[in-house]
Amino acid sequence: MNAERRKKLEAAKAIIEAQVTIIQDCLNGEQDYLDNMPEGLANGDKGDKAQEAIDAMQNAVDSAEGINEYLDEAIAC
Repeated sequence: MNAERRKKLEAAKAIIEAQVTIIQDCLNGEQDYLDNMPEGLANGDKGDKAQEAIDAMQNAVDSAEGINEYLDEAIAC
C-alpha cells in the first residue's frame, strides 16, 4: 500500500475513534440513567427502552472497533 492511501486509512481510523468516543459517552450516560432509575421504572417500559438503547450503542461501538481492526490489517500491508 502506498503512503497516500495509508494516510487516508489512518484518517478514517481517527474519525471512527472519535465517533466511538461520542457513542461511548452516550452509552455511559444512558447506563447511568438506567442505574439510577427507580426500580419500578427500571423494570418497566422505560427501563426496557434504556437497555435496548444501551445494547444498540454497545453493538455500534463493537462494530466500529472491528472496522478499525480491519483497517489496521490493511495499513500493515
